[in-house]
Amino acid sequence: MNSRILLLEDDISLVDGLKYTLKRNGFEVDIVRTIKEAMDRIPQISRYDLMILDVTLPDGTGFDVCENVRKQGSQVPILFLTASDEEVNVIRGLDSGGDDYVTKPFRLGELCSRISALLRRSGLTNHNKENVLERGDIWIDLLGSRVILSGKTLDLTGAEYRLLCLLVRNAGRVITRSMIFNELWDSTGDFVDDNTLSVYVRRLREKIEPDPSHPEHLITVRGFGYQWNEVSA
Repeated sequence: MNSRILLLEDDISLVDGLKYTLKRNGFEVDIVRTIKEAMDRIPQISRYDLMILDVTLPDGTGFDVCENVRKQGSQVPILFLTASDEEVNVIRGLDSGGDDYVTKPFRLGELCSRISALLRRSGLTNHNKENVLERGDIWIDLLGSRVILSGKTLDLTGAEYRLLCLLVRNAGRVITRSMIFNELWDSTGDFVDDNTLSVYVRRLREKIEPDPSHPEHLITVRGFGYQWNEVSA
């Protein structure tokens, strides 16, 4: 059965190209052109396997739609289309619960790769050999995508959760930036710059570290990447 995508985009010329390419790649596509139309689909969000949301529309932003989807408890993968690669948009997208973003103009092949990667990752959780990951003071419920650090439940976006799992699984080992790109973006790291990863890391530190400027858990190994430092519970 083909994956069904809800596409929110008001640029008619872009919509035509996207619809044609996505259908050629085996996706079913439903198109909405306003925030209101997208909001009206939220009660039926379980019909969709992935959402593609344009960021800027005349009647609001794709972030508003994303936030409402997450309030409904849905973990459907969400990818943003943004006309700007400004850091503020990246941060807002992550904070609203988005999983990835692509900056316009983009190659359609790149977009399809990112979509396929998101769909694959969204189905990975149930195939883990272990259901719980525990390292020192952190406890991760892999089936429920729930993280408890020092007795407190963390409120993480999908991307932050995947990055954290990658680091904690490899506690004590240095994870290079290229390894992170390959794991989180499924070998499409060529399309993701270092600044994007730095934003992910900084936002994650703000949620897990008592003092983000002097991290105890998520350590930068200069010139190489990052390392999760196990702290006793």
